[in-house]
Order: sequence, then C-alpha cells, then structure tokens
Amino acid sequence: MPPRSAAKRLYRSARRRAAPRIACSHIRHAWDPSKSVAQNLAEMGLAEDPNKAVPIPKKLVGVEVGSDGWKQGKKIVRKPYVVNEMEYEASLPEKKSNTLSRDLIDYVRYMIQNHGENYKQMALDEKNYYQDTPKQIKRKINVYKNFYPEEYKDFIASLKQEKMDVQ
Repeated sequence: MPPRSAAKRLYRSARRRAAPRIACSHIRHAWDPSKSVAQNLAEMGLAEDPNKAVPIPKKLVGVEVGSDGWKQGKKIVRKPYVVNEMEYEASLPEKKSNTLSRDLIDYVRYMIQNHGENYKQMALDEKNYYQDTPKQIKRKINVYKNFYPEEYKDFIASLKQEKMDVQ
C-alpha cells in the first residue's frame, strides 16, 4: 500500500481528471467528454473566459474592426440549440412562491382581532413575544394585507359581523 501522501496525490489527480459536475441540464446533455472545456463551450456558443468574450475596447490600429466596433472573429457554433434552450428557460416568468408563515398569519390575525387598528396596544400585548414596536407590527399587518388581500377583507368583514351580533 502506498504511503498516505501518495494516496492523497492519486486521489486528487483522479478527481481532477474526472468529468466536471455540470448543474445545467442543457450543457450536461450536449457535453462531449472527449473534448476540452474550451472546445465544448465554443461549440455551444458559450464563452470560457468572460474577459475575452466582452473585452474592454481599445483603439485598434491596423486591425479589421466590424461595424459594431469589435474585432471580427471566426466562431463556429455547432450546437446552437444549447444557447437557445437556455435563453428560452431564462425568459420564462418566475413563479412567485412568497408565502407567509402560519405563525405570522396567526399573530397578525390575533392582533387585529383583539386590538383593531391600535398598534400601541398591540405592542403592549402579552402575545408580542418578539417585542415588536408599533411600526414593526403595522409593517407585518401590511405585509399580510399585500400577500392575502382577499383573506384579509374576509377576515375584517367577519370581525365587523361579530361586533354587530354582540351589540
């Protein structure tokens, strides 16, 4: 068995030679393990080095410059579908998954039910465990109003109905 440091070296070199772990499924499926990283990315129309992809313009003397001010380069994109798929995926609208915790909803409903619009009383309430100031409580209530406007309206309507029934 080789000494410990030699085993570490072998492990490291094997890990370096192993195929890269690619998170993007589009790139992973188009990847050719027999080619280098630069060759693979060039075939897909992607840049290996962002500094070379979008260089800082300098005054070019004696160099052929395109109409847009950049040097004309011969780049053959053999797998344009990768970039097209990535652009399509990026253009999709993002789902809003913002929700409030059940604890916060219960807290806000309790405060409104017991104190109405009196934020100073809410701040003094024994259920105000985090010792929120009146402004912080008002902000939490406004967040609840913005996230669940229909639920808030129904809740306020039910509170008004309860007050009318009591009187």
